[in-house]
Amino acid sequence: MESCTEKITQGTKHSVTEKVTEKNTAIALGSGSMDVYATPAMTCLMERAATEAVEPLLSPGWTTVGISLNVQHKAATPVGMEVRAEAQVQAVDGRKIVFAVNAYDEHGEIGSGVHERFAVLKENFMAKALAKKERAI
Repeated sequence: MESCTEKITQGTKHSVTEKVTEKNTAIALGSGSMDVYATPAMTCLMERAATEAVEPLLSPGWTTVGISLNVQHKAATPVGMEVRAEAQVQAVDGRKIVFAVNAYDEHGEIGSGVHERFAVLKENFMAKALAKKERAI
């Protein structure tokens, strides 16, 4: 079962980009009162980079879920600029994968941190989640 991550190696890297629009500002996401790229948008982009870095390397039927995220948002990015997030595998410990994550705009680094994801069998994970809903009724 632990072999679901056997193809993931230290140094595996991936980046994704998005444009800062009115939809991903601090005002729009409710995380602040300024018309700049929101911290939740940056962390989401970082998680996306990490997810996409390892998803094609997992065994069939497996995916990853985020289990921790510790980041600093260091600089503001206004509407109209582009943001790039990078995730690089730092360690693989069984089913736990640790990433260094960074975000940049056209002027340099705007955020950095560490993100951990855990490999799960999709079917089992969803069954457990849905069972929670059934118990709540």
